Amino acid sequence: MAAKGIHHVALCVNNWESTKEFYNGLFEAMGAQRVMDLQGDPHCHDEGHMAAYAGEGFMVTIWESTPENRSDEFKLYRVGLHHVAFAAGSREDVDALHGKIESLGGKVLNEPKEYPYVPGYYATYFTDPEGLKLEYVHL
Repeated sequence: MAAKGIHHVALCVNNWESTKEFYNGLFEAMGAQRVMDLQGDPHCHDEGHMAAYAGEGFMVTIWESTPENRSDEFKLYRVGLHHVAFAAGSREDVDALHGKIESLGGKVLNEPKEYPYVPGYYATYFTDPEGLKLEYVHL
């Protein structure tokens, strides 16, 4: 019963419209397509939104938080998710995406460079409009 990998990651956001536009642009730049965009079921809230994006080797779903949780915000180093890293096809892809982050509504945290995790690890770090930390890495 060994797992073959991670099938998808599901993220929650507060401001549906602005973050949806960010993720539309982000995943388009990564070569993914929006494969689902709905309101209500399967969301637990009748007015809740959800979108799913699928690319080569990955899938991400974005869920609108429920009204009672919209005062919450992402906190780095709090128990739970630290960040999500997406694999890039090349260093040039990392550089290209880095150049688009702010125009999409995100914030660049770290310029593309090599990191000491393993030899050749080249990445940029950034946040979505709500502060969720993301990474684009080529190895």
